[in-house]
This record gives sequence, structure tokens and C-alpha cells, in this order.
Amino acid sequence: MKKIVIALFAVCQCLYVCAQTADTTQAPAFKLSGSADVYYKYNLNRNNTDNKTSFTNSHNSFELGMVSLKVEHAFKKGSIVADLGFGRRAAEFSYNDNPTETHSMAMAIKQLYVGYQLTDKIKVSLGSFGTHVGYELVDAYLNRNYSMSYMFSYGPFFSTGVKADFTLSSSLTAMVGVFNPTDLKSVTLNNHKYIGAQLGFAPAEAPVKLYLNYLEGKDTFNIQNHQVDAVATYQVNKVLGLGYNGTYSTYKDTQIKDGADNTANWWGSALYINCDFTDAFGLTLRGEYFSDKKGLKVFGGMPNGGSVVAGTLSFNYRVGNLTIVPEFRLDKASENIFNKSSGEAGNISANVLVAALYHF
Repeated sequence: MKKIVIALFAVCQCLYVCAQTADTTQAPAFKLSGSADVYYKYNLNRNNTDNKTSFTNSHNSFELGMVSLKVEHAFKKGSIVADLGFGRRAAEFSYNDNPTETHSMAMAIKQLYVGYQLTDKIKVSLGSFGTHVGYELVDAYLNRNYSMSYMFSYGPFFSTGVKADFTLSSSLTAMVGVFNPTDLKSVTLNNHKYIGAQLGFAPAEAPVKLYLNYLEGKDTFNIQNHQVDAVATYQVNKVLGLGYNGTYSTYKDTQIKDGADNTANWWGSALYINCDFTDAFGLTLRGEYFSDKKGLKVFGGMPNGGSVVAGTLSFNYRVGNLTIVPEFRLDKASENIFNKSSGEAGNISANVLVAALYHF
């Protein structure tokens, strides 16, 4: 009898241990990722003032881009994302946070938000997020071209506020949000807010992704802005992929013209041709047209504004998590906005650079 009791006790203990092991409570999800990029650039006009886009304002210099560390944690229905950047690229990205340190090695909070999964199909997030507008991203390793487009450089970088993401079906998503004025993590000058929205379509049966983006509101100077943006990608086959970005931005009460018409706009369009010949080697050709006929952005000093046609050819050589990017870029403007080292004005700027990117 004693042996039977001992045996039953042992079985109960075994069942208890197995039950504990089979506990279905989901463990917290934790993810740490990061990246770093460095580059060398030579401007054929031999000056560092010809770059009219973001993050590569240099000539004949070895430059540090940005070190990024991103922490993601989720448990049950809650989650948090903290994305920090260190370096010149981070300082320029958060130019409103460090207005006197644009060219410094400052630290910036690229993203910081807390999310809550209301249902399986609705998630609400509060904090600061990378913009939903455009094709390119601030982290260098997420782009195939190292230098940035005009549309990225003069569009929004990030939004701070609250947003709701909806999964409408297996292929259709949507987002709506209320944000501070563009690129501001804190607002004290007024109480204006921006409205943002996105509609995404990505069918599982076809290698295509379509996004329609919208952003509107009044900035801290009481100027009303509306921006409509479209992004499309299509993977033709294993080797060839296509990307497109088009954006149109209008402003009201600009106070830049003395006539009755106080509206102005800028717009741009870019095509990306991506070729991956092997897992280790690929290239991307970006062609962009940027129109600034009202002189809102690039052509602020020109009475009739202007436009730019830019072509960028970037090679991507990948070894594990390391990517080497040799790049050649040619920009041709309708007006003389570029300068040679002698001071002579011109409408053409050419650059060559080599960048090294690493991510984990």
C-alpha cells in the first residue's frame, strides 16, 4: 500500500510539472536591432554647398552618418517602440529639436511610441512615428540609394500624436491619426493639429503594394498645408523590381506673393528600378523630377521658381549584414542654383560617393 501511495504521489507531481511546462501564457516579446552608416563623397563642382537634399552635405570628406538602436517590446495587448539615433544624420532628421546643432553629432529620438491592440484588427499608438508619407526612410540600410530624393528632403520626416491602424481585410489596411504640426515633437506656439491618413493594398496573390497617403493641417506660422502622396511597388520577377513615388503639396496663406493669389504648391515624381542579379549584388536607378515653380523649397531665391531633374545610380554589394554602396548622382536644375569652387554659378551638380552600411 505504501508503494502505491508513493507511486500515485510521483504521478501527481509529474502531471503538475507537465501542466506548468504546458502553460500557454505568452511570454513578453523583445527585439533589439540597430544600424550604422559611414560614407565618402566627392562633388565634381568641388564644394559642399551643391547638395540640396538631406544627409549628404559634404565634399571630399569622410563622414559619419548615424548609429541607430531600436528596442521593441510587447506583452499581451501592449507594446512599446523606442528608436534612437546618434550622429549628423539624426541631428538633421530632428532639426526642430536641435535647431542650433544641425551639423552636430547630436542624439535624436527618431521614434518613441506606445501601442495598444484594441482588437485583432485595430491598434492604437501614441507617441512619435516616422512619417507615413513617401517611399524612402531615414535609416540608410532601408534604402537602396544612399543619397536622398528631393521629395523625402522637403516632405515630412516624422509625426507626433495618436494614430489608429486598421486591418480591413487580408490585403487592405488603413490608418488615421491626429498629429502636431510636421516634424515637431512639442508645440507651444499654437494649438493647430494635422490630420493624417493612409490606405494600403497588398494582395497576397500578386507581388504589388499600393499606398495612398494624406496629410493636412496648419503649421506654427498659420499656413494651411495639404499633401497627397502615392507609393507603388511591383516585383516583376526575381531580378527586377519597380518602385514609384509621387507627391503633391499645396499651401494657403503663404504670404510669399504680393498678389491676390496666396496659394502655392510643389510636387515631385520618382521612379525606382531595382535589379538584384545575385543575392550579393544589385543596383538601383532612381530618376526624379521635382517642381518648385513657386519657390517654396529649393528655389526660394528665384523669382520664378524652378525645377530639378535628378538621376542616381547606386550599386549594392552585400556581404551578410554589411552593404557597400558605390553611387553616382547627377542633378540638372532649370536655374543656376549650384556653384563651382570658383564661385561661378551653374545648373548642374555631379557627385560620386561610397557608403558602408551595417545592420543587425
